[in-house]
Amino acid sequence: MFDRNAPRKPFVARGSRIERCADCFVSSDLCLCDAKPNMSAQATFWLMTHHNEVYKPTNTGRLVLDAIADSQLLTWSRTEPDPHFLALLQNTAYQPCIVFPAGEGYEDRMVSAQQLAASGKKPALILLDGTWRQARRMFRLSRYLDELPAIEPLPGRESRYDLRQAAASHHLSTAEVAAAVLEDLGDRDSAAALNAYFDLFNAAYYASRRQLDLSEKMAAARTKLAELSAQRMLQEEK
Repeated sequence: MFDRNAPRKPFVARGSRIERCADCFVSSDLCLCDAKPNMSAQATFWLMTHHNEVYKPTNTGRLVLDAIADSQLLTWSRTEPDPHFLALLQNTAYQPCIVFPAGEGYEDRMVSAQQLAASGKKPALILLDGTWRQARRMFRLSRYLDELPAIEPLPGRESRYDLRQAAASHHLSTAEVAAAVLEDLGDRDSAAALNAYFDLFNAAYYASRRQLDLSEKMAAARTKLAELSAQRMLQEEK
């Protein structure tokens, strides 16, 4: 299993001179650590991260780990699967499922949100965390993933991610994909919390990169997170 706190190689792209929080990777004066939702969701996420993504502060996969309780961070290898991942696959409490768009050659592996929910087990949604090109390579070259079902988020969503240029507006970031699948599974509160946390990250990072005042947008996201947290606490007390 990947150590999230392992030493990191230097980040030398745009924004590399910004003093960042060592945990959330956002500019220290806009740190998000106090806003992590850590929601108990109807599904859990196993984040299989491409090694090129691990050190990028713009990576949104870590937002899923912060927002959804019990999610796991795993290393990806084409030929040597993460031993922790193999152990997770043996846990009968979970129904593993890869989140990936439908395509030719694996139509029989695709399942719907309704089918996944009907398994009677907690969905363990495997996110291939990388660029679209990296994720496609991970999906096609990892033979140990071949027997697992796959689910595609319902269409019609457009990305709100300002920090990277996607090839198309419907190409979502990792965090947006995770929130979309939660919505499709009917877990709207957890999806809303992840979306609000993503919006907070997006605004904070963009503000520090462009030296903009996005305090109103960040305040709105924080308010939404606080409301969702209070609502969840009331539900758990009943």
